[in-house]
Amino acid sequence: MRDNAPIIPPLQGLQYGLLGLPLAFVALPVYVHLPNFYAQTFSMSLGVLGAILLLTRCFDGLIDPWLGRRMDAVYQHSRRHVIWVALVLALLLAIGFAALFLPPVALTSDTEQLAWLIGALLISHLAYSGLGILHQAWAARQGGGEVAQSRWVTWREGLGLLGVLLASTLPTLMGWANTTAVLVVLLSAGVWAWSRRLVGHQPALIAPASATIATTVSASPLRFSAFKRLLLLFLLNGFASAIPATLVLFFVQDGLQAPRQWEALYLGAYFAAGALSLPLWLRLITRFGLAKTWRLGMFISVLAFVGVLSLGAGDLYAFLVICCASGLALGADLAVPGALLNQLIDDCGERQKSDAAFVGWWNLVTKMNLALAAGLSLPLLGWLGYQPGQQDAQALWALSFAYGAVPCALKLMAAFVISRWFINPTHNGESA
Repeated sequence: MRDNAPIIPPLQGLQYGLLGLPLAFVALPVYVHLPNFYAQTFSMSLGVLGAILLLTRCFDGLIDPWLGRRMDAVYQHSRRHVIWVALVLALLLAIGFAALFLPPVALTSDTEQLAWLIGALLISHLAYSGLGILHQAWAARQGGGEVAQSRWVTWREGLGLLGVLLASTLPTLMGWANTTAVLVVLLSAGVWAWSRRLVGHQPALIAPASATIATTVSASPLRFSAFKRLLLLFLLNGFASAIPATLVLFFVQDGLQAPRQWEALYLGAYFAAGALSLPLWLRLITRFGLAKTWRLGMFISVLAFVGVLSLGAGDLYAFLVICCASGLALGADLAVPGALLNQLIDDCGERQKSDAAFVGWWNLVTKMNLALAAGLSLPLLGWLGYQPGQQDAQALWALSFAYGAVPCALKLMAAFVISRWFINPTHNGESA
């Protein structure tokens, strides 16, 4: 594949991508630390936590298509309107995060604790979704082909990985109060930087006044069969990644019986490997295209993660190697899917018409992955006899199987789907 895409100046890439850092900074604690935090702090059962996470994430995901239409409407107004909406959502996001990880000490009863958790989750999810869709849709509106799209996405996801690295270490090193303060600073910097990109961008960013909002928000992206196939692929691959994200701290603490300081090391190694691999994946995209590159990442993930099944207590360095290898595969999951979505929007003729609506449905699937991972894996582990701190053989076997084998099977299914529908397609991308 010949790379004819325009070069994105580093300053422009930074101005757009910087907001991805605090968004990712928020996402990791909510999806990884939160179950363990509330299980340890309030002694909540895994079944109750799983049910709450499942219900709130399902609600959050179901409103994403609606949020997508609303964000398309935002883009019909002035750049100033886009900036003000981003500022309000960033403020709500900071408030929700603080409520989640700095709960009042006065919460003593189970009812108060559950009500606080649910309310804080709903605020956080709503603000995170709206701001994320608004931000992602901007890149989709730029067009430029799959290589150019992969560059915009890589700026966003690369800086997002930096946010994940910070989020994986700061809570352990600095505590949740200081971590929340860092988030406020990062959100402020991200919105400010993106506002500079919005102000300095060409007029095509905002749809012309003659375009009606009704036209923008009425037609569902699901009318495109190619988009439905891409959603299924994204669901399989994302579910495969969400299960380990939900269970990793339990596996490290009880499966490996690792000292607490190793938790940050494992998470840091995984995300650092993903960040460092992004230039490699960009080169592979330029040479082989998006779909083949993504499939290669899936195979690498399977080869790396199948080794989890052989690990036990004390295998600390072996798991560190697995974290680095699976982090390499993470780079493909970051660089390819968003660019593939944005290219599909262009191919469907919907750029600058309903970009955010596509992103809304895309984010719904992202959250369904996380909801299913928490809502199914946590209660299942509890039913099989595993609880945090228990290390009997049967419970640890169930934990290893859920953490290692199930994701590998799902990744292989995703690799089959991408081969069948995107690398050797039998259908065109026409409307269903």
